[in-house]
Amino acid sequence: MRVLFVHQNFPGQYRHVAPALAARPGTEVVALGINPAPALPGVRHIRYPVAGRSTPGIHPFAASFETATLRGEAAALAALALKAEGFVPDVICGHAGWGETLFLTDVWPQARLLTFAEFFYSASGADFGFDPEFPSRTGDVFRTRARNAGLLLAFAASDRLVSPTAWQASRIPAVFRDRLSVIHDGIDTDLLRPDPSARITLGRGRCPLGVGDEVVTFVNRNLEPYRGYHSFMRALPEILRRRPKARAVIVGGSATSYGGRPPAGRTWRELFFDEVKAELDLSRVHFVGRIPYRDYVDLLRVSAVHVYLTYPFVLSWSMLEAMALGACLVGSATPPVEEVIRHGENGILVDFFSAAAIAEAVVSALADPAAMAPLRAAARQSALAYDLRRVCLPAHLRLIEAVAAGGAGSDGSHECDRKKRDAAPAPGDLSRPEEVPR
Repeated sequence: MRVLFVHQNFPGQYRHVAPALAARPGTEVVALGINPAPALPGVRHIRYPVAGRSTPGIHPFAASFETATLRGEAAALAALALKAEGFVPDVICGHAGWGETLFLTDVWPQARLLTFAEFFYSASGADFGFDPEFPSRTGDVFRTRARNAGLLLAFAASDRLVSPTAWQASRIPAVFRDRLSVIHDGIDTDLLRPDPSARITLGRGRCPLGVGDEVVTFVNRNLEPYRGYHSFMRALPEILRRRPKARAVIVGGSATSYGGRPPAGRTWRELFFDEVKAELDLSRVHFVGRIPYRDYVDLLRVSAVHVYLTYPFVLSWSMLEAMALGACLVGSATPPVEEVIRHGENGILVDFFSAAAIAEAVVSALADPAAMAPLRAAARQSALAYDLRRVCLPAHLRLIEAVAAGGAGSDGSHECDRKKRDAAPAPGDLSRPEEVPR
C-alpha cells in the first residue's frame, strides 16, 4: 500500500499514524508539507514552496480562497513531481484547512482521499460572535461563510472525512456526514501519567515546586481571547488574594493563532496583563513562554488546578493531556469541553466569561485538595478513552486501510468514538508545536 500525507505543518495530526504505517511491511509512506520538521522513521518528507501571494486589494471575502488556491496549486505541483517519479498513492490523507488537498484527486484520479475535517465555520453556534467583547463588524458574517469555500471543495472531493470530536463533526454540513468518522488524534497515556515525585523549578532555581504546592496552570499555544486568556487574567487577582501561597504558571507565546489580532503594537498577552497587573502579586505570577515538552508534562503533574478555557472551537490536546496527568480541571462550559468534562465528576465547568466563577472554582479546589482527588482520578480514567496506542491509532489505521481498499471504513472508524461516548455525555451540538500543545 502507498500512502501520501499532506499537511502544511507535517506531521501535525499525523505524527503517530504516518510512522505506524511506514513500519508495516509493503507500505510506502510519503508526506508533503511546507514547513520544516524533524524526520519520522520510514517516512519520506518532501517540502515544497508556495509561490506568489494574495492579490493586493482583492475582495476581503475572497482572500481566504485565493490563499487556499495558491497552497493547493503548490501542493499539486509537488504531487505532479511525485507522479513523474512513478509514485501513485492508494490513499491520500490530508488536512483540508489550508487548501493543500484541493487538486490532489486531479493529479491522481484513482487515489482515494481521506480528509481531516477539523472545523467548519458558521455564523452561529460556534466561535463566530461568541464573545461580545469583540463584536463582529459589518460583513464579518459574509466573510465567515466565504471562508468555507475551499473546505467545501475539499470535502466534495473526499471519499471519507474524519473529525477529532463529535461536536467538531457536528459542524460539518449534513450532506457530508454519511462519509464522516469521529476519531481523536489520540494522547499518549503511558507517557502522560501522574507522578507524585514530579518537581519543577521557576526563576533559575529560586522557586522549586512539587505535588502538593498550590500551583495554578494555564496553557495556550498563544495567549489570546479564543482560549480564554482574558477571562483567566481577570480571575487571577482574586485567586491570588484569597490563596496567598498560590502561584500561577502561564505557558504560551505572544503571537495570534486564532481570531482577530490585538491593537497595533500590542500583544494580547500584555494587553490583558496590563489590565490587572496593579492588582497582582507579581512575584507569584510566572509567564514562562513556550517550554520544552518534558517540562510542560512535569508542570501539569505538579499542577494543583489546571484552567482550560476556550471559545466553542477546536479542542486543544493540552486539556486531554492534563486530564491524563491527573489534573484537577477547571474548564469552560463550552463545546467541545462539555463533550469530555462532566461537572463535579471528572472536572469543574465554569462560565467562560465569569472571572468570579473561575476564581471561585479555583479557590475552592485549592482549599480542599482531598475533595478533588476523586475528580483527578476520574479525569485520568476519562482520558484513557482517548488513548493513542490502544484506541485512537488502531482506529485511524483501520480507517485508512478500509479507504485504501475502497470501503467506507465505518466499522473500525467509530471504535474510538464509541469508547468516548461511554466516558462522556452526548454533545449539544495546527500541528503540535515542538514546545507547547495546541
